[in-house]
Amino acid sequence: MIISRTPLRISFAGGGTDLPAFYEQGEPGAVLSTTIDKYIYITVNRKFDQLIRASYSITEIVERPEELRHELIREALLLCGIRGGVEITSISDIPSQGTGLGSSSAYTVGLLNALYAYRGIFAGAERLAREACYIELVRCAKPIGKQDQYIAAYGGLQFIQFHPDGSVFVDPVICQPQTRHALQAHLMLFYTGQTRSADAILQEQQRNMREQSEKRAILRRFVQHAWELRRALEANDLSTFGEVLHEAWIYKRQLANGISNPQIDHWYALARKAGAIGGKITGAGGGGFLLLFVPPERQEAVRRALSELRYVPFRFEPQGSKIIYIEEERLDFCPTEAYEKRP
Repeated sequence: MIISRTPLRISFAGGGTDLPAFYEQGEPGAVLSTTIDKYIYITVNRKFDQLIRASYSITEIVERPEELRHELIREALLLCGIRGGVEITSISDIPSQGTGLGSSSAYTVGLLNALYAYRGIFAGAERLAREACYIELVRCAKPIGKQDQYIAAYGGLQFIQFHPDGSVFVDPVICQPQTRHALQAHLMLFYTGQTRSADAILQEQQRNMREQSEKRAILRRFVQHAWELRRALEANDLSTFGEVLHEAWIYKRQLANGISNPQIDHWYALARKAGAIGGKITGAGGGGFLLLFVPPERQEAVRRALSELRYVPFRFEPQGSKIIYIEEERLDFCPTEAYEKRP
């Protein structure tokens, strides 16, 4: 048996500039993001027969990977060259659909990590991120970007750049430990109870980027936000962090329909009135988690103002996807050839 653990993430600035519709037009995207101590666990175990058993919200038992309805599991098995005789299960600390914490990409990264370990192969962060992007963006044609795969694979507080040639640079944000602790102490996370599929929002956002120059101008400002927050952290200065989050949220609401709604706007207004300086809805928008930057002395007031929402304490996670358990005597598996070449 193999068990992988892959962290979820919160993105502070630059979301949307990791979409191909932006960075492929000659302007690099940039995102500031961090992993948190909420995880997806994937188990991969030898199955007695040569069938494939994939258990998630439902359970599938099939003879070949191509028969699986779960497209991420199907494509990961094919990419890793595993044709049968395996059982795959998963557990998540946070609801795994529509919460804006990058759960789908974390699942893909963690699944690849576990499958490669099952074959006795070490897969580094770059390989996991690149192949997860290939599965989600190319094989499954999802209208998403690349930030979630890279932050899940690398972990930590990272500044990630997306270049027109498709390359991705991941740079750790260098700041004093006290600055990192202070940033963590200023952040609050609330679960709205609203979940949504990001696909429709992201599809509209990409159309708007291609067709409306003013939307691209907003994305250029997002890149600047990411750089501003990176420089602030590296200067060990959080004085403008909340204001940048607030400005980015105001802009983000203009990118596509469904990013916010009257209820989210109401909660955000209540939080600001109670002392929050800035914040955002995690992920593409429309629901999930409300992330707020709040001075510690105002946090109890914000908690009272948002008493109808579930407050979720969290801490930064310095590591990306990792294997946390291996039953070594099972590593004698010799898989058949994959049906296609790797990207």
